[in-house]
Amino acid sequence: MNEGRRAARRQVLQVAAKLLEEGGSEAVSTRAVAAAAGITAPALYRMFDDKDGLLAELAAYGFGMYLAEKREALALTPDDPVTDLYRGWDLHVDFGLRHPAFYVLMYGTARPGHRPPAADEAHALLVRLLGRAAEAGRLRVPVEQATRVIHAATTGATLALIGEEPSQRDLTTSARLRDTVMASVTTDSPASSGSDLASHALALDAALETALSTGVPLRDTETALLREWLQQLAD
Repeated sequence: MNEGRRAARRQVLQVAAKLLEEGGSEAVSTRAVAAAAGITAPALYRMFDDKDGLLAELAAYGFGMYLAEKREALALTPDDPVTDLYRGWDLHVDFGLRHPAFYVLMYGTARPGHRPPAADEAHALLVRLLGRAAEAGRLRVPVEQATRVIHAATTGATLALIGEEPSQRDLTTSARLRDTVMASVTTDSPASSGSDLASHALALDAALETALSTGVPLRDTETALLREWLQQLAD
């Protein structure tokens, strides 16, 4: 795709994003988007195939906005992995409440195997934050399990708040759920005693993941066996 087509496509997405923010997904008809963008319906179809294609691109557009905001905000927080997890939760909920139509499109219509690359990046960001917490000896459970728990809890809390009238929302609900969930997967301080095998094993597993990404010379069978041992110690 040349630069001109890419710019035209982005302009149409910006127009569709404005319609989505103002009127929800019902307002994003191909006819309405084409008219607002000043193009013909056939031209819109050539860009996105159909309405489903347009909505999928809008979901990716929303994830792009979310990632940009979250990365910028996390760069300003203290360099503490657990503090970043708490901050990441609040940023997630805040984005959803400021962009409810986008959020519902991004997280309320998800289908297996149809996640945009930007959604994978958002998932990877959470995994990295949890990996840092594990390396610091601050996780009670494996990174994969903690990722599933936090993802389910944040999306559930955000969708529940979006479904309430703004005047009746109680944001302490999110804060209480956040504190409960974080307490179930993280520790208050790094493990310091030899008796806390679980935290130490999880820290070693996270360190192994980092080491493997930098080219540590371990065979697949060796890696699998070592990780199995560490997971058993963590249980």
